[in-house]
Amino acid sequence: MAQYDDCIIFLLAKAYQKAHGNFKRHLLPHGLTPVQHLILESLWGEEGRSAGEIGKRLVLDNATLSGILDRMTEKGWIVKEPDEEDKRFIRAYLTDMARELKPLLVEKRKLANDEILSGLNLGEKVLLKRLLRDVQG
Repeated sequence: MAQYDDCIIFLLAKAYQKAHGNFKRHLLPHGLTPVQHLILESLWGEEGRSAGEIGKRLVLDNATLSGILDRMTEKGWIVKEPDEEDKRFIRAYLTDMARELKPLLVEKRKLANDEILSGLNLGEKVLLKRLLRDVQG
């Protein structure tokens, strides 16, 4: 066994590649990336979040998030509007398309999760999620 086969950084990176690729495959027909889907999930929870709030929740820097929000606006997923009280802040709102496709896209996420975790029993799935949250800090 190579030394990197026991390296947690390598193992996490390979698991991420597999999970990300799987999810990406499910979202591709809808023209979404996994990060864009996470932004939609955030807005399905509460519309009108500021770009800063979204970035903080998803741990995305402002420059990265700004470009992603621009692409989502161009594709018709969200509308960006200035904050009513402070025009320096941008708030993101879902379009009708994003609202209508929510059930399908949530199902796609669940399917991708199920596929990735298919080799684990319920106890292992719960443990894996707990350990990953612990590693995040």
